[in-house]
Parts: sequence; C-alpha cells; structure tokens
Amino acid sequence: MSAPARQLDAIHAMLSAGHRNLRIERHTLMLWGIPAGLLFVLSESILTSAQLPDLTQRASAWLALLAAVLTTIATVDWFWTRKIKATRDEAWSFIHRQVLKIWWLMMGLAALTTFAMFFYGGAYMVCAVWLVFLGISLYVHGLFSEELLEWAGIMTLLIGIASLFARLPYETMRWLAAAVFGLGLPLLAFMLDRGQHRPLPVRLLQISSWLTAVLIVPIWLEHQAHNYQLPENPALSLADYLAKGPAGETVIALPAGTSIPVEIDISGDIFSSGNKPTVLPLKLDQSVELLLRDGQLTGDVRFPGENWQQSRQVHLISIPWIKAELTPERGPLVRSSLIVQLRSK
Repeated sequence: MSAPARQLDAIHAMLSAGHRNLRIERHTLMLWGIPAGLLFVLSESILTSAQLPDLTQRASAWLALLAAVLTTIATVDWFWTRKIKATRDEAWSFIHRQVLKIWWLMMGLAALTTFAMFFYGGAYMVCAVWLVFLGISLYVHGLFSEELLEWAGIMTLLIGIASLFARLPYETMRWLAAAVFGLGLPLLAFMLDRGQHRPLPVRLLQISSWLTAVLIVPIWLEHQAHNYQLPENPALSLADYLAKGPAGETVIALPAGTSIPVEIDISGDIFSSGNKPTVLPLKLDQSVELLLRDGQLTGDVRFPGENWQQSRQVHLISIPWIKAELTPERGPLVRSSLIVQLRSK
C-alpha cells in the first residue's frame, strides 16, 4: 500500500473514532447481562403458578422483582461509571448519559410488557420481546460508540424475530435469551475495541464467534438435555388403561371420536358457572397417542405411525376471536374460534 493510501486510511480511522467518541464501559454490559441471564435460567423455578396461584399476585410479584433488579443494576451502573470516569479524569458526555437512559427505557418497557402479558396473553413471546428491546438498546448505543455493538444489536434483533417466525419451543427461546444476556453481553465487554475501525472480515469473524457462543452452543446444549429416548412399545387402548390403572410408563391410544370434556371455571360480573365448572364437549377428529408416567401426562404426543413430539415442542392453543351477537333468529349469542395445533410445522 502506498504512503498516500496509508495516510488516507489513518485520516479515515481518526475521523471515524472522532464521530464515535462515546465509550461504553465494560462493567455496564456485565451488570446488565449476568443478572438478566440468571433470571431467564431461574424463571421456571421462581414465582411459578404453583407457588402463587393467583394471577394478579404472580404478575405483581414478577413486576416487583424485575423493577428491583433493573433499578439496582441501573443505580450501580450509574455510580460505578461516574466513579471510573472521575478516576480517569474523563468527562462523562451528555450524549453518553442520554444513551444510557434510552437503555433504561428499553429495559423498563420490556419489564412492563412482561407484566402486561400476564393479563393480555402472549407469554410465548416474552423472550423474543426482551431480545428485541436489548437489540434496539445495543444498536442505539453502537451508533455513538462501538461499531461492534451495532452488529451485535442487529443480530440480537434478528434472533428475537427469527425465533418467533421459526416457532421455536418456548424452552429453546428461554435458553437463547439467557445466553444472549448472560453470555453474550459479557463476551461483548471483552470484545470491545474502543471504537477502532476494523475491516469487514474482522467484523464478520467477531460477530460469527459471538453468534456461536449465544446461538449455536445454547441450542445444542438444550437439544442434548432433551434428547431422551421415548418408548416405542405398543399403545394400550383407553378401556384397558382404565381397567388396569396407572403403572410406570404407559402409552395410551385415544381413537378418533373420543369425547374429551373441557371443564371451564367461569367467573366475573356477567357470567357464572355456579358450583360446577361449565363443560365444553369436544371430540377427537383423529386418533392420538399420549405418554403417561406414573399416572401423569408427560405432554409427549404422537399420531399413529408418526414419531413422538416431545412436550417441549410447540403445541399451539389459541382463540383468534370472540364475537357477541344479538339477532331475532338466535337471540343473544357468543361465538368464538378455538385452534388446537399439535403438529410442529
């Protein structure tokens, strides 16, 4: 490379560094990443429906926990950053403080969205929501500081959105979110290059390594954890099972046309089911085989002649719409649609 070309590259790098004069502190990424990752790991063990059956209490408990964790992290991060800046005799720029507040806003919105999902549904998307808000935070921060943060922000956004399009099992999305927060953010802290301009191949290598840590490794580990052998023994008929009773691991065949009563407890100030729940009679449209272990359904299911679908896989149950009508022909009527989808697409 000629001397003029090297000088032009040096000038370009200097200008790029001057534009990106905001420097995120490494401890910021660790503080926000590790506790959030641990919360995702423990989320199926703390404040569960078994521990707090009341929905409002459970939602409020989660909101209080998230608020306490996020407030503590934000406070520690603010004072720690200010102390480090003072130790290095650096000015803490106005832009840095405002960008940090945007980060707070994104995390706060993610917490409020999680709280709202308890009442309005959509809990399947909660991990993707946190990843999307994190991706926006990283991308905005990267616009003013590290180029690598822009790349990581875009990748985090794509992971959150792609996990929904791919309809990944919730368990897989939970471990992905735990890995992005708990592993990805600390890894980014060590990968920061203080705003230096890097060639495209270097950036691709960095982001590929980061994706391997937060995407490929967690999916492989989660798959291995659930890679257990399901029984291939013939299924018992429902009548034989009812006669013999539960014993160990049993496969039960439910033929097409089997009546499945769905008991619904109705409450509120308009309708009431009285002392007994309302029964919605449903019939199987096709035969299905279920796995029981010690008399309890495991959630694993298969259709005759097909492979098992593990309980961790997506079983879609949704109510797309509910409509109330009052017509002379039928009087007051409430119509709805119920979709139960067991096959993974």
